[in-house]
Formats: sequence, structure tokens, C-alpha cells
Amino acid sequence: VQLQASGGGLVQAGGSLRLSCAASGLTVSMGWFRQAPGKEREFVGAIDWTGTSTSYTDSVKGRFTLSRDYAKNTMYLQMNSLKPEDTAVYFCAAKTGRPSLQRREYDYWGQGTQVTVSS
Repeated sequence: VQLQASGGGLVQAGGSLRLSCAASGLTVSMGWFRQAPGKEREFVGAIDWTGTSTSYTDSVKGRFTLSRDYAKNTMYLQMNSLKPEDTAVYFCAAKTGRPSLQRREYDYWGQGTQVTVSS
């Protein structure tokens, strides 16, 4: 399985971005993590195979939304009301089985896309 993340960029606080993660091969559960400079990679959100079960870290609830397009084998992260603290490199990941908040449980990773939110 190969994952290709895209959609990052520079946006002002309060703005929106949509990240995409295109997968080649079969994926079951998928997720997004982010890593800010000098910090550990942290969980952002995850979505199951059906697309009906999602989970988010508290800091993005109500602002970020996960979805999947099965025809394109792509996962999306719609990010609204962006804040400067959302600035990070965002990584998509995939795993078999149920979604997880744990980075170590993901088997496949994309290359990361930079999101920068200016104040």
C-alpha cells in the first residue's frame, strides 16, 4: 500500500484547507497525524472502512471532518476555522482492522504535507 498526501499550504487563521490522501492498494482504516516542529507526531483523526465511524482529537472536534471517496480510494480531511496551532506537517496513515489513535498501530504512511496557518 502506498499513500500520497496532498493539499497542504499557507492559510490565514480562520481559513480552510482540504487535505487528500490517495491510496494504492487495499486500505481498511485510515488516519491523519501531525507533527509540529520540536514536537512528537500526534493523532488528529481516523476513519473506518465504512466511512461511518470517525474519531478526532479534542482540539479539532467541530472544525475538522474526515471522509472517504471509495471510487478514488482517497481519504479527505476538511479543515475549517484553522488556528495557528494547527500548523504542522500532516501525515496520512493506513492500517488493517479497526481505526486506532495509536501511531504505532499504523502500517503504512504517506510522505506528509505542510500546513501553515498565519495569525
